[in-house]
Amino acid sequence: MEYRRLGASGLAVSEIAYGNWLTHQEPGCVTAALDAGITTFHTAAAWGGGAAEEAYGRAFSGLRRDDLVLCTGVFWPDGPGPNDAGLSRKHLYASVESSLRRLRTDHIDVYQLMRYDHRTPLAETFLALSDLVRQGKIRYTGTAEWTATQLLDAHTEATRFDVPLVSNQPHYSMLWRVPEAQVLPTCDRIGLGQFASIPLAQGVLTGKYAGAAVPPGSRAERPGPVAPVLRPDLLERVGLLRGVADGAGVTMAQLALAWTLQNPSVSATVTGARTPDQIRENAKAGGTVLGYDTLTQVDELLGSFIQTDPRLVWSPPSP
Repeated sequence: MEYRRLGASGLAVSEIAYGNWLTHQEPGCVTAALDAGITTFHTAAAWGGGAAEEAYGRAFSGLRRDDLVLCTGVFWPDGPGPNDAGLSRKHLYASVESSLRRLRTDHIDVYQLMRYDHRTPLAETFLALSDLVRQGKIRYTGTAEWTATQLLDAHTEATRFDVPLVSNQPHYSMLWRVPEAQVLPTCDRIGLGQFASIPLAQGVLTGKYAGAAVPPGSRAERPGPVAPVLRPDLLERVGLLRGVADGAGVTMAQLALAWTLQNPSVSATVTGARTPDQIRENAKAGGTVLGYDTLTQVDELLGSFIQTDPRLVWSPPSP
């Protein structure tokens, strides 16, 4: 496993980060991640009604806390009340306390603002974050799926309130290159590193949906982002990537993960797993260098299926 600095900060993160959004199934996944050299773990307060954070809390029990980079986030509703969502001062304070309790820790390394809150003044959010930093409850802050303009505004407020804003987490993969036009250059300019999320395109880039077959129990059986990309013409092109992966000496999943890491703006790529074996396979993408010929083949095969429109950065209205 290789490690990179997160943006302009001094924080080192593992190139492969483990996220337990929907796929944390076995307790052995965290052990396998640690054994593979993964030190960076992602979750959010709302995932599974808090169950995702609780799973990490159990898995990290007894481990040396300073060996971990623990990232959790806030925005989505994590309770039934009108103040149980968004980035208001009230919700940030309540959500941080709940996250700390579920994670069984006294601090969060990177506290992520999972979406932009159109209903809360940005100054209110960053003043609250500043207080939480001074209280020692969070070490750094980050954003997720913010537009370039929103990131510039966040940088202004972070500077004003002396908040260590160090990262952004965009959807970024071989198929979804939307951040490249505006978000990544902006982040480079203001010193934010990228946690690339959904690098496997919800499993599509692993080749498991070849022939549009839907494996039993997979996410494609549920309503969500996978089904719209299960197009036979796209899946045919993705299937051709197997030859590219073979030529590079990696699996299709490793190819997709390593592809994101070839971008110097990316500090780590965040992937989930259902089993320890998947974690071990994914971790091997760390440190993988893809040659120019391999990258060119990827571009040529995916061609018009690559999405680049910068207007598609997703920052929905607040809940």
